[in-house]
Amino acid sequence: MKASVIISTYNAEAWLEKVLFGFGVQTEKDFEIIIADDGSGPKTKELIDQMRIKISNPIIHVWHADNGFQKTRILNKAIISANSDYLIFTDGDCIPRNDFVAVHLNNREKGYFLSGGYFKLPMTVSKVITEEDIVSQRCFDVKWLLHHGLKKSYKNSKISSSKFKSRILNAITPTNASWNGHNASGWKNDLIAVNGFNHEMQYGGEDRELGERLCNMGLKSKQIRYSAICIHLDHSRGYVNASALEKNKAIRKFTNLNKIVRSPNGMDAV
Repeated sequence: MKASVIISTYNAEAWLEKVLFGFGVQTEKDFEIIIADDGSGPKTKELIDQMRIKISNPIIHVWHADNGFQKTRILNKAIISANSDYLIFTDGDCIPRNDFVAVHLNNREKGYFLSGGYFKLPMTVSKVITEEDIVSQRCFDVKWLLHHGLKKSYKNSKISSSKFKSRILNAITPTNASWNGHNASGWKNDLIAVNGFNHEMQYGGEDRELGERLCNMGLKSKQIRYSAICIHLDHSRGYVNASALEKNKAIRKFTNLNKIVRSPNGMDAV
């Protein structure tokens, strides 16, 4: 297969179903889906079993028992389980446009990782999107989104830009091309070389720390935030922890000051 798409999730079946429908209508068909499940209950497994019938891509469910926020650990397990040499990462609340996988594959390059973004939706719009809206791709139409409650904003151009305009915006955006867990990709061998994600880190910067170690290893990042489009479904964030955020900042500072490449607490501890 050309790629493995790794989707993180935790007890969010309604959103994950929409995301899987998005990957079921991709223009590029040659990829597997790996669900990196950070301890969800049985309803998530039931959904995945149902979706295996509805979409043609192979789906691998990587799960461990719920023991608090362990996204980095389950992502490392997913990396190990991948059957492709190129990995695309996203979250179970981000519906991909139908060219999402193709854009990542068309822009992949040795010595680089790819950095995408997302288009955030309010809860009212997130709830109204149906399977048919995803299959028809109208949920990526700004007029349709405005009709269903999206507010007018200059940011709406993010999902309405032409291919030519998106390339220009990728080149001129001041946003750093960091590793973003909701939309990033890279070579499996590179992720193994830096020992994957750091298990010490909880929510807040854990994805970027991985990207910073990839850069310390000599990789460069490529900006595709206006080309690889996904819409982010709204949700609460009860897992945010102030002390964990401070700890994560300290780890990232140490990583950057000391040019750390290989995490001492990564996938070799899975």
